[in-house]
Amino acid sequence: MRLEEVTLKAHEKAIPAGLAFDELKARISRREATVAVIGLGYVGLPLATAFSKVGFQVIGVDSDAERVGMLNSGRSYIPDVDASLVQELRSASRFRAADDYDCIREADVVFICVPTPMTASKAADISFIVAAANGIAQRLRRGQLVILQSTTHPGTTQEEVQPILERSGLRAGLDFHLAFCPERINPGDRRYTVFNTPRVVGGLTDRCAQLAVTLFQQLTPEVFVVSSPRAAEMSKLLENTFRAVNIALVNELAKLCERMGIDIWEVIAAASTKPFGYIPFYPGAGVGGHCIAVDPYFLSWKAREYDFYTRFIELAADVNQSMPYHVVERIIDALNWRSTPARGAKVLVLGVAFKRDIDDARNSPAARVIELLLERGAEVSYHDPYVPAFTIGKDAIYQAEMTLKSVPLTEEVLASADCVVIITGHTTIPYDLVVEHASIVVDCCNAMALVAPNDHHKIVRLGAPAPWPTSSW
Repeated sequence: MRLEEVTLKAHEKAIPAGLAFDELKARISRREATVAVIGLGYVGLPLATAFSKVGFQVIGVDSDAERVGMLNSGRSYIPDVDASLVQELRSASRFRAADDYDCIREADVVFICVPTPMTASKAADISFIVAAANGIAQRLRRGQLVILQSTTHPGTTQEEVQPILERSGLRAGLDFHLAFCPERINPGDRRYTVFNTPRVVGGLTDRCAQLAVTLFQQLTPEVFVVSSPRAAEMSKLLENTFRAVNIALVNELAKLCERMGIDIWEVIAAASTKPFGYIPFYPGAGVGGHCIAVDPYFLSWKAREYDFYTRFIELAADVNQSMPYHVVERIIDALNWRSTPARGAKVLVLGVAFKRDIDDARNSPAARVIELLLERGAEVSYHDPYVPAFTIGKDAIYQAEMTLKSVPLTEEVLASADCVVIITGHTTIPYDLVVEHASIVVDCCNAMALVAPNDHHKIVRLGAPAPWPTSSW
């Protein structure tokens, strides 16, 4: 038996209020516990509605009053959460939203699902986590279970969140329970959801972990327990660093294949026929979103505290960050082939979301591609059926911040562009119309594969031979 367990057994007799471990576990098992979710974005809202859907009373907390108003009126701003579901849960009185923390006093379980953006020094900005922890600490009561889900560097739960919560005078693992469970939401994925994706749990004590496991088993049967919150935090960074490194590998090979006159997409398809030892990854204009684009840097930053330098991880990040520059070079080559200078050229970008068929444009490589084109004097517009407005220049050196509006995708718009660049291959875009009316297309994601042959004279594919003779380079 762990020391924490022995101490807890002796201490439980001194708890005058709140739920003891056994009672809280039973309430969770009967789905009678009240769940509060702080942060109702791409992670928090699907989680909140999932717990509400299976019978829990759920309170969503968000600082954005507009979001709160939308949810309480039965509307949704997240594509993965249908408005009909929100209306159903509201009608059943199992879900409500609030823009203050006072409702946390009612909760038995409190989730922290706030954003962790990247700082200028490429560390995790945990200011939102700290703010949420402070909000909870002022209202924390005995017996509550607090679970951090925000992606962050290893150690955040115990080194940052725990001390803040303990300012309440209550002790983690004794008076209240604390755990980390990494989020595994994949926006736009209808196959893997909160109901069938395995979860990882790291509790401060064995009992903290047991409560978290009991809770998540109400959503998905497969819950894997690790020894500590730090191990759970590290597991999330491993998942996304694994993807970042392998994407960097194929991005680098895509550049090599262009020089060698080989089609990387054909090579990947061939390698994918091997039933073991290979997982296909695909090149592109860069990496985006809140995970792959930033998580490896969180790990590298934390590693420096231990005099350890993650050269391999940082090299992969450098390769991925270089891809927008390579795409712009490819665009300029395509324009030159058509005797059109970059300055004054009209470039239409298709897709600015960080991946296809979603509305999330966070850290999208399209931003850097557009910024670089504007720096070279091009006139840039974009079309994205999911992103009506797109802000660029937030962290660019030369480009001032500006917001662009999505233009309609018409024959006239396509024909007037000197070059069409496909950054994100939304399946709703009519690519047959694109290839018919565009002068030249730079395809960064092989979106044209189903509507045009590989050697089509209008299409320049990332990672494939150019349609012009190599002697003309």
